[in-house]
Amino acid sequence: MFDFSDFYQLIAKNRLQNWLTVLPSQLAEWQDLPHGDMPKWLRVLKKIPTDAPSTVELKDSVTIGSGSDLQPGHQAKLENLLRSFHPWRKGPYTVHGLHIDTEWRSDWKWDRVLPHISPLKGRYVLDVGCGNGYHMWRMLGEGAALTVGIDPSELFLVQFEAIRRLMGNDQRAHLLPLGIEKLSELKAFDTVFSMGVLYHRRSPLDHLIQLKNQLVKGGELVLETLVIDGDENAVLVPTDRYAQMRNVYFFPSAKALKVWLEKVGFTEVRIVDECVTTTDEQRSTNWMTHNSLPEYLDQDDLTKTVEGYPAPKRAILVAKNPD
Repeated sequence: MFDFSDFYQLIAKNRLQNWLTVLPSQLAEWQDLPHGDMPKWLRVLKKIPTDAPSTVELKDSVTIGSGSDLQPGHQAKLENLLRSFHPWRKGPYTVHGLHIDTEWRSDWKWDRVLPHISPLKGRYVLDVGCGNGYHMWRMLGEGAALTVGIDPSELFLVQFEAIRRLMGNDQRAHLLPLGIEKLSELKAFDTVFSMGVLYHRRSPLDHLIQLKNQLVKGGELVLETLVIDGDENAVLVPTDRYAQMRNVYFFPSAKALKVWLEKVGFTEVRIVDECVTTTDEQRSTNWMTHNSLPEYLDQDDLTKTVEGYPAPKRAILVAKNPD
């Protein structure tokens, strides 16, 4: 299975070393679980080259190498390997001239987030619910010293490792197949991101406390989630699915979310962005051929989901940990 020894060696020498008291046993437990398609994915992963690319661009995109880095015919081979990890949801990526057109234009979200956060240069960053790690690479593009992502999805882990191999096994970014409930109070990260996670948590205030417990004193939380319109008391609790998503629980207004953050002890809480998700930002592509947002909206009233709830609207809030 996966070898996390490089990460263990890395954090043994930095401020994350206390994590070693629990992390190896947690990941050993994960290794012992059945993982479905993982054996097949691992066979494919081993075929992806690890040679250092000629160029890497992370500031304005995630672009690795060029078509000229590969021998004739190898680009098509690489495309077939990467398509084995369908569906690709977060991106986009450009790899040796190959464009991976993902379901989400995650770069658009990054463009909305970046102007409002503290500079990442030299920071230790945790990305909770990081997907396949797209934003982690963009964080490195902003100068982060180390980015650690956690996400329990096996497919996201494989996709991340595929990109990391194509980067020449860059050791500044690591993805661990864990949920945040597995994290102890590390209090070690300068910036913590939680984007697209809160509405999947049964207890949103507990989630906010868990995020706070990962931050150093004065550290910054960047929180992005689905919201509804309304005042400080507005919260939607779907009875079943929302936009065909299962496991969704609380959709507060941005104003209510600000109150929640203050309630658990965050300070300097700011609502920095609110926008409706468009079908240009989330849609099916030939790298993600399943249904997507256009199929999840009421075709007679695009301001509503197929269940009759308000169409997806997302907010970004930034807050400080005073403790």
